[in-house]
Amino acid sequence: MMLRELREQVCEGNLALPRHGLVAWTGGNLSALADSGDRIVIKPSGRLYTDMTPEDMVVVDLDGRIIEGIHGPSSDTSSHLGIYRGRDDVKSVVHTHSTYATAWAALGEEIPCCLTAISDEFGGPVPCGGYARIGGDAIGEEILRSIGRSPAILMKQHGVFTIGPGIQKALQAAVMVEDVARTMWAARLMGTPIPLPEEEIAANFDRYTHRYGTAQASEGVTGNV
Repeated sequence: MMLRELREQVCEGNLALPRHGLVAWTGGNLSALADSGDRIVIKPSGRLYTDMTPEDMVVVDLDGRIIEGIHGPSSDTSSHLGIYRGRDDVKSVVHTHSTYATAWAALGEEIPCCLTAISDEFGGPVPCGGYARIGGDAIGEEILRSIGRSPAILMKQHGVFTIGPGIQKALQAAVMVEDVARTMWAARLMGTPIPLPEEEIAANFDRYTHRYGTAQASEGVTGNV
């Protein structure tokens, strides 16, 4: 993929964050890995979303050196790069401080898997990684250590990181983790949420991962649906 095209896609992905209510002011960022696998395109540091254009996106190599860009890269660039270096299945990373999910991070708690929507999307509780300082390798290392099979992780006293095989899936995880965080917050206000049994989590995750959206979406159904 041409870097110009990827810059356009990364810019549009970043602009989707405020549209979904996941960021405020200049906070948050989205990046994507180039097809060559040796550089990423990421949001610039300190730029308002209302002012951003594809030309503002910054290209850096996997060591963090700027290849192209008129601005400095996001302050979270090292965290993104650590994920890409450690997970060859990840092609896009999103970071937000979305309100409800970050509230769980402020408590240092995972989001419990009490809903089929959580088991579908995250394969279990949304994990909460330990506190790590911004700017170095610590956040990326903690994400790799703690995220498991989930496409989202809360970082204690920080915020949310999501990953995906492309921009759309990383964005989906960011939207969905905020949605379930809000629902579970409401459930906790009402009473004590009931965790799903492990066998139901596994069955739901398998169905969603392998059959959801296909002609075989329902058990026992053959042909088109």
